[in-house]
Amino acid sequence: MTQILTFLGKGGTGRTTLAIATAKQQASQGKRVLLASQGSGPEFSLLLGLSITSEPTEIAANLKVVQFDTPHLLAQGWEQVKKLEAQYLKTPFFKEIYGQELAVLPGMDAAFALNAVREYDRSGEYDVIVYDGTGDRETLRMLGIAEIGGWYLRRFKQVLDGSDIVRALSPFWQPMSGAVLNVDWSRTEFSGDRVDEFLNEGKSALSDPTHIAAYLVSGDDAASLAVAKYRWGEAQQIGLTVGGVLVNRGNGGAIGAEFDPLPVTTIPAKSGDDWQPLIEALPNFNRQIASAPKPMEVDSAAQSVRLFLPGFSKQDVKLIQSGPEVTVEAGEQRHNIYLPPALQGKPVKGAKFQNQYLTISF
Repeated sequence: MTQILTFLGKGGTGRTTLAIATAKQQASQGKRVLLASQGSGPEFSLLLGLSITSEPTEIAANLKVVQFDTPHLLAQGWEQVKKLEAQYLKTPFFKEIYGQELAVLPGMDAAFALNAVREYDRSGEYDVIVYDGTGDRETLRMLGIAEIGGWYLRRFKQVLDGSDIVRALSPFWQPMSGAVLNVDWSRTEFSGDRVDEFLNEGKSALSDPTHIAAYLVSGDDAASLAVAKYRWGEAQQIGLTVGGVLVNRGNGGAIGAEFDPLPVTTIPAKSGDDWQPLIEALPNFNRQIASAPKPMEVDSAAQSVRLFLPGFSKQDVKLIQSGPEVTVEAGEQRHNIYLPPALQGKPVKGAKFQNQYLTISF
């Protein structure tokens, strides 16, 4: 199974530098590594000292690098749509529109990046994918697409299943989504249940820290520390495990208590083209991830759900129960907990927020 590592934190704290150092560290251990960047600017290439393209390029032993080009990914997907439209619809209406002419709509960057990472993950060619995203809410929204999509599907499933337009477009939508998203719908009929299964696969991957995990990156200044702490809480809300904190060019010992129980590692400043001091200072990621607090634990025997919500206070947390799920609102984020069968239908009896944990009893 491929391990995916990403980094969260305030811009300017050195996330990209640490992503590169991590990729180099993992490759030096004999792992097959893909370093993927979502950024479209020249900074990534400048840091590497090489020109990086939208196709994986080997730059060292065991290490390939790719920079996602969203307009290019959009154009590729659009050409697939037009071919399938011509095959399934009598009067194609997309044939005169070219992918290069389309503007990238808000949120599409995240969707295309997620799908690209997913394809590289499924390829079996890599042991580790180091994803250098924006490190902010955009990265978290990208990773939380399956959770958000599942919530909307559950809410509107009956409406969609009975919709004439959905029935009319289903023969076209099935192969189109399969081509663009590289999804195999052949196991069963294309339906809301199959889509729900697909989204649940994404949520299961996100909840497995040996598959996907994040690290916080911060300086030792108040602003970057506050942002890192807030990203920590937001990550927990989407079910993403945070393994530790990397304090770049600062004093990690002075801030350890603020991120307890996460381990804090101090990373020295990079000097010229010498990456070795950074590589040697990086932690053992697997060991730290294994001991990190889980975002959520369900105890069916005790009839309770326990969520780790660092960075929030009791006043920030709100509970809403609707049918077989409970929604936890904390700050600007929502976590929709689809209850296991043993707890479905049981009303919430109580909730306690203590030591950064929210325990919900049924």
